Formats: sequence, C-alpha cells, structure tokens
Amino acid sequence: MVAQRGQVHAAAAGGAVAAAETLPEWNLSDLYPAMDAPELEADLIKADIECKAFAEAYKGKLAAMLAGTEAGAALAAAVTRYEEIDDLIGRIASYGSLIYAGDTSDPARAKFYGDIQERLTDASTHLLFFALELNRLDDAALEAAMADPALAHYRPWVEDLRKDKPYQLDDKIEQLFHEKSSPSRSAWGRLFDETMASLRFSVNGQELAIEPTLNLMQDTKEEVRRAAGLALGDTFSKNLRLFSLITNTLAKDKEISDRWRGFPDVASARHLSNRVEKEVVDAMVEAIRGAYPRLSHRYYALKARWFGKDKLEFWDRNAPLPKVETADIGWREARDTVLSAYGAFSPKMADIAGVFFDKGWIDAPVRPGKSPGAFAHPTVPSAHPYVLLNYQGKPRDVMTLAHELGHGVHQVLAARQGALMAPTPLTLAETASVFGEMLTFRRLLDQAQTPRARKIMLAQKVEDMINTVVRQTAFYTFERHVHTERRNGELTAEAIGEIWMKVQGESLGPAINLGAGYETFWTYIPHFIHSPFYVYAYAFGDCLVNSLYAVYEKAADGFAERYLAMLAAGGTKHHSELLAPFGLDARDPAFWQTGLSLIDGMISELESLETA
Repeated sequence: MVAQRGQVHAAAAGGAVAAAETLPEWNLSDLYPAMDAPELEADLIKADIECKAFAEAYKGKLAAMLAGTEAGAALAAAVTRYEEIDDLIGRIASYGSLIYAGDTSDPARAKFYGDIQERLTDASTHLLFFALELNRLDDAALEAAMADPALAHYRPWVEDLRKDKPYQLDDKIEQLFHEKSSPSRSAWGRLFDETMASLRFSVNGQELAIEPTLNLMQDTKEEVRRAAGLALGDTFSKNLRLFSLITNTLAKDKEISDRWRGFPDVASARHLSNRVEKEVVDAMVEAIRGAYPRLSHRYYALKARWFGKDKLEFWDRNAPLPKVETADIGWREARDTVLSAYGAFSPKMADIAGVFFDKGWIDAPVRPGKSPGAFAHPTVPSAHPYVLLNYQGKPRDVMTLAHELGHGVHQVLAARQGALMAPTPLTLAETASVFGEMLTFRRLLDQAQTPRARKIMLAQKVEDMINTVVRQTAFYTFERHVHTERRNGELTAEAIGEIWMKVQGESLGPAINLGAGYETFWTYIPHFIHSPFYVYAYAFGDCLVNSLYAVYEKAADGFAERYLAMLAAGGTKHHSELLAPFGLDARDPAFWQTGLSLIDGMISELESLETA
C-alpha cells in the first residue's frame, strides 16, 4: 500500500461536497465479488495447494538444477511459477486489505482481514525457501545461467534479491519470523488502526472522528481551528498509554529483527528495501535540515505577519490565509482539473488516470470507520490499482487526488513488468505522485488572474512542500531518535513527547508556538507504525520532482516520453539509471540544493507579494 498521506490532513467530513454530488465508491468486484464469494475461497485453497506443490517441486533442488545442462531455462521456469503464485497471493491480500480499509470499525471486516492474513501467512511459509536458496547459489554459475533469455528477463529481480543476502538468516529462523508476523507486528498495526478509527474528538459540542477533526485545522475561523487542535491533543493524551505501548513494542520488535539480521543502523532495512544508499539519504537530510531557516522558519514568520501576529499557534500552521474566501471544490471540477493538467503534459497520462474515474477504481467519500488519509494500492499486475481518498472539497484534497493518481498511473505503467518487478522503491514511487501534484499546481498557477490569486496558490503550494520536505524530514529525525533511544530501554510517553517537541521546534522554527497538547501529535502518524522510516521517501520524491521539473521547463521536447518510460520501468532499474536520461544524479550533493532552491524561490516571490 503506497502513500497513506495522513500527515497532510488530506480529508475531512464530507459536508457540502457530499450534499452537492455523489462521490464515487470503489468497485472491488474486479478482485472478488464479495467476502463470502466462492471464487475467493477457491483461490485461498488454490494458493495453499500451489505453495505446497512449489516447495515439493523445488525445495533443496536449486543448486542441482543450476548444474544441469538447461540451467537457465529450468530456473526461469521456477521463477515464472513463483511469480504466478505471488500474483495470486497478492490478489487475495489486496482484496482483504481494501475491504478492511473501507471500514476498520466493522468486526466482520476485521475478522475477515485477520483470517485472510493468517491463511496467506500459512500458505506462503512454503515459499520462503526459494529466495534463501537462490541467494546461496554460486555467483559464477548463476551468471552463466543468465545467458538464457528467459532467465535474463528476471535479472533485475534476481540482482535485487541478492542484495538481501548478507542479512538473511537460517531457514528455520526465517520461517519463525514469517509465521510470527501476523500475530505480532501485523496485530499491533491492526490495533493502532482500529483504535485510531474509533477515537472521537469533542469539538464545540460535536463528537467527531479524526479526519473531520483534522480538517477543522484548515477552517477559516480561528476559534474553530483552536477547538479542533485542543480536542486532538486532549483525546490523544487520554490514549497515550496505549500508543506508547504500541510504539515501544514495535520499536523493540524491529530492533530484534535488525540485530539478528546484522543491520548496522536503525534505518538500514528501509534503505535496503528502497535500494538507496545511506550516504544519499544522509546528504538529503543534511541539506534539508540546513535549509530549515530559509524555508520553514522564514515562511512561517511571513505567514505570522499576514495574520498580524508574532507567532502562529500550532493549530494555525495550515490555516487558509486571512480574508480569503474559499469555496468547496466539487468532485467533477476536481476531476477535470487533474485530468486537464495531466493531459497538457501527456494525453497518455490523462487517459490512464481517466480510467480510474470511469471504472470505479476510486473510493472518495468520508465514512465512519473508513481508513483515514489517502492511498493508492497497486494490487497486482493481473488486476489494477485502487485509490482511497477522504474527499471534502478543499484545495488540498484536489492536490491529494493528483498525488494518488500519480501513483495510480505509475502502477498501471509498471504492471507490465510483472508481479516480481513492477513494485518500485518508495523513493521513486513518491516521485510519480509528487510530479502529479506539481503538474496540477502549475496548471492552476498559470490560470491565476491576479497577484492575490497567485499569492494564495503559491502559499498553499509552499505549505504543501514544507509538509512534504521539511516535516517528513523531521518525522524521519524523530523516528531515528525514538528507535535509537528505545535500544536503551522502554520510553515513557513523556520521553517520546519531548523528542517530538524538540524535533518539531527545530524544523518549524520560532514563529510557530507548539503549545500544550501538541506534544501528543506523534501518536496519529500511521507511517511510524506500519512502515518505519517510510517518511523520508516523501522528501526524496519532492526534491527529485523539483529537479525533474526544472529539466522539463528547460527542455520540454521528448520529456514526457522519457518520464513515462521511467515510470514503466517499475523496479527494474536503480535510481541512478532512471535519472541518467534527465542528466540528474541523486548522489551529487548539489542535486538536493536544486530542489530546495525552487521552494526558496517561491517564498521569495511570496515576500514580494506580501501586500497583495
């Protein structure tokens, strides 16, 4: 599941938009007709049978197979069969996940999701040997077998797999880790999701779920924003004991896994899965942290002046500009806005995105118990992606639609690589989504009729970029501190809050007053629970897109074709190979400054428009 953007408050309560027009709900029948469908039960049985048959056919036999006369063809046949099983399991798992996301508070759905996970874990245990045995094969013999075109097709997957070799364990230990994942890490994640969905926040006499409450932090009225901010802090504080336990447990679980596997750093496993070097991430983080004063600190000081204050309260950070009338944006207008922006860049990109609307691949309305935030789920190549939103009609919701459809287009294009090679490292996955946002923003900015309209749009974009670049880097820094300190013993809620406040204060700057209650806001970030150290991928993607867009502005001819080819490569190429056609290199320290300079320039333009 890609890009659950809880950190940007992408959704809200429905309200005027829902009343004006019916928002689409996804049709999951392309996966299975229903939770009790015979087709689903048949596929669950088939998955179990196929996994066992695969183990019977190949377990303990790969080395001998590689020594045979038709080694390449034989091994390719095994990988192809493995890929087919992977697609089948992925289809079932995707359906279970999407059903659950539709209403995490429904006990029937929760049980269904849990049962699916357990059955797939039991079945896929029989497949664990395959990657382990592949990584034990002799390098020279495997390379010789690659001369066969059928096996050469899978070279990117095999080479990526062998990067995991130094960190794999004995078969029995790998099996233990795998079988315990469902009742341990996955169960704690499910507890977090169901707890967060069930929380209610008391705002001016109303009991609201988290998404509507977060949305009120963007209300035009300061008293409403304040009430929402204080309500969030109050409810989070009442649940600190549980969220602290979840955080401590998962951090310890990760430490055990990292220690057994021999990862040298708390984020090493994430860097490996992202296929990005630690040095590249460190250079990015250093560049962004060094830019805090000229980006977030400077912008929030400017915004405080617009509000006539020395400091903004934390609930005003994402507030609309004062004296600005904001109308709800209808679903049809949002659709047309995004598709026109995509179409101006590439008609093919707009055509792919349009299918999401035409064929019921989007779930847009807010519902009780629905998963908060937004995401694009790739499912499997034999099916198609689905997009979840919580659409309220705010300008940020339109950008979230553009963001998730960027993922969706990427996932459709990459599907041709097959189940093993379509998945893309998070850093590059976020590039596609952020580029979709940038196209939409630039389209709207070009249509701005007055300096004031341009100022409003620029301010909104700068805030979104700060949320993506500065805030996500701060999240990454926070996670590093928490996971490092957890190795010295369990952390109290107060200790976690202190780390949070220190990191947030450093990143947001002196113009934001992080008052009482804000020390609890670490509790609701889902990435900390489900995907440790995911968050830096947002900053990576945003800076990368800024650099890509600069190339596009200088030489638009042929750019769209090269860009779509980059997306279609899926997970078959390293970031250095994908960026080479654009003359970009993420290993160059100057690369990150290019991306940050674009934000810097937008803030400079806003300063020139301060009185507009």
